[in-house]
Amino acid sequence: MEKKIKKAIFPAAGLGTRFLPATKASPKEMLPIVDKPMIQYAIEEASACGIEEFIIITGKYKRAIEDHFDSAFELEESLKRAGKKRLLEEISRLNQLNFAYIRQKAALGLGHAIYCAKPFVKDEPFAVLLSDDIIDPDDNLLQDMINLYRKLNSPVIALQQVLMADINKYGVIEGIREGDSVYRITNLVEKPRAMEAPSDLAIIGRYILTPDVFDILAGVSFGRDGEIQLTDALHGLLKKRPIYGYLFKGKRYDAGDKFGYLKAIVDLALKNPKVSEQFKEYLVEVATMIKSSI
Repeated sequence: MEKKIKKAIFPAAGLGTRFLPATKASPKEMLPIVDKPMIQYAIEEASACGIEEFIIITGKYKRAIEDHFDSAFELEESLKRAGKKRLLEEISRLNQLNFAYIRQKAALGLGHAIYCAKPFVKDEPFAVLLSDDIIDPDDNLLQDMINLYRKLNSPVIALQQVLMADINKYGVIEGIREGDSVYRITNLVEKPRAMEAPSDLAIIGRYILTPDVFDILAGVSFGRDGEIQLTDALHGLLKKRPIYGYLFKGKRYDAGDKFGYLKAIVDLALKNPKVSEQFKEYLVEVATMIKSSI
């Protein structure tokens, strides 16, 4: 019988080395994009899809994530006294969600981070969201994946076409197209070289998984980059059940990369009614200056 997806895992124990020194003592997931940390975009995305339980995998120096989603009595009282109702609503609405925090004692890879959540997930299907893959809030990627899971009753992985020059940064699938955006996966490869990649369909940071993946993860050896790779576990799961890929055609930002992070800031600032007009004028001014200097 199909089970409702009520739980989501947010791996957030990585070292964030691409953003050093900013992430030496502060979580990468708390880097701001306009006026919200990047992990909040993922939390809000999942909440909008009816997720009820939020499991965040943390590590050393990640306490700021817990503090961010906790209540802040003094701040909230100060906003009440000042009559700043809108701000109060913004910072307190996520306090109502159910969070669990699990410490990943060593950064052993995405597969290991997900395995750490097994006691909380138990025998339910669940979502996984990588918060440094930011999906434009106007898109419905996770909801589309949940709908596809309900239809197929099988794991669903988000895919996006990427340039072959970048293919070695991703897990990559080989598959049979079964619809406009749906592929039945036949093989998965972690970070292949361009000449070895089975396709240009890269796995991006949204997954709908079933609890039998934990049995596979328990036996996965260290793989690429000396880590326990989720892609390797999915390759093993593929031998036992169908896995599908959903090709995402919307806007995604790789905010784990400095350039992708800056693109996310620019595009989401232009959508933010608080700053969009002023920011647009500034960008036009900068573009004019650059053009005149060429």
